[in-house]
Amino acid sequence: MSDSDTSTSNDRPLSQIPMEIIELNHVGTDAPWRWLKKGWRDMWSVPMISLAYGAGFALLSVVIVAGLLGFGWQSLVIALWGLFLLLGPMLAVGLYEASRRLESGEKIEFTDVVTVGVRSRGQLAFMGVLLMLLSLVWVLIAFILFMIFFGVGPLPPITEFISHLLLTKQGISFLTIGTLAGAILALAVFALSAISVPLLMVRDIDVVTASMTSARAIRENPKAMLLWAVLIVALTALGVAGAFLGLIITFPLIGHATWHAYREIVEGES
Repeated sequence: MSDSDTSTSNDRPLSQIPMEIIELNHVGTDAPWRWLKKGWRDMWSVPMISLAYGAGFALLSVVIVAGLLGFGWQSLVIALWGLFLLLGPMLAVGLYEASRRLESGEKIEFTDVVTVGVRSRGQLAFMGVLLMLLSLVWVLIAFILFMIFFGVGPLPPITEFISHLLLTKQGISFLTIGTLAGAILALAVFALSAISVPLLMVRDIDVVTASMTSARAIRENPKAMLLWAVLIVALTALGVAGAFLGLIITFPLIGHATWHAYREIVEGES
């Protein structure tokens, strides 16, 4: 190749560089139930690993709540649920690896599963940073909305805050707008990360390609992916209820099931 050819290739704008197109499968509306069934099977195939992940996630939740209480930010505990939905896809990477190894018949060691994020390609780490930044955006939005509706004074105790939230016009407005803002952000994150994290684990592609593939998966399977999103929200809410103890079960269940969602949707991986 001549120097002029090399220069022309290197000088092309990023928008003109062809992006890898990953073929996708169409799945039925009932597919999420099948993913959960397979995830449940995987969870009890490696119960020590799965429940350890769930317990670790539950413990992390308790630590975050304790930190909020320690700083006097009791009212922000409600926003914690949003953080689970934003960070969950990345925190479950070890569960994807466990399901991958179960499927391929590889030996499963706890250390191999928990360190998969460290050993994976740099693009996976970049996705983790992206999700962390989006989580910080969510916390910032929660702070801003609170200041708009309740001023800049100290946050009230959570018992008083809940009654004010549900029984006053100001509180209902805050709850409505906050829920809408959180739903929009959660939907954006779901579109970018529904299958992109397991995709980055096994394929040598960039974050943009993985995220766009994830968004295409939702566009091409809208009914199935909508049901899957609803199930994730419902299972997360169920896990949060009861002092976060339910997350010991629901978090690994969602994680293992997400791997099977990826396997069925990405062509050549079903």
